Amino acid sequence: MLGGKSVELLKGIRRSEATEGPNAIPVFNDEQVRQVLEEMGDLFQRNQEEVRATSEGERGLLSGIQLRHAALERNKRCLLAYLYNRAWRIRHLRWEMGGAVPPELKPRLHEQEMQWFTKYSRSLARYMSSLGGGNGLDLTRHMQPPVGLHVQVRCLVEYGEFETEDGTVVQLTRNSQHFLLKTHCEHLIRQG
Repeated sequence: MLGGKSVELLKGIRRSEATEGPNAIPVFNDEQVRQVLEEMGDLFQRNQEEVRATSEGERGLLSGIQLRHAALERNKRCLLAYLYNRAWRIRHLRWEMGGAVPPELKPRLHEQEMQWFTKYSRSLARYMSSLGGGNGLDLTRHMQPPVGLHVQVRCLVEYGEFETEDGTVVQLTRNSQHFLLKTHCEHLIRQG
């Protein structure tokens, strides 16, 4: 069947979603991709031969040429959908897991996908370091937007005076509560 192997690539992605989860990366099906490309090469070659024959005056070949061309287009769309879907999952992996591919996923990725992941990680890191006035900003830290810009802070220990970025001085005494911008006191929250 024309285009059957390319459809099987997409079905493999769907099967992995059903068994391993929506962001699972199945093993790269190198053999099937090669078979789809060979089928496309054969279809293209046959079309070229029949187009030459048609230009030399032979009739009745146009419907076969159109059928093979449609099969070529379908194979191309399926192959691109397969590769795009994998690239999307690998990009998602970078945002969720960080700059290193977990060892259990390395055998599932093609060598060129690993190279793409590395280049994407470098590019993302370079972009994040250019943000925040040259100080850098980790975009992967908070994947969900904050509920509010302010947080209620309760002091567990005697801290003393705390100066916010806008110059406001707040007295942080034990068991006192304050309503501050999250960005002003984020490092204090991490300290406890």
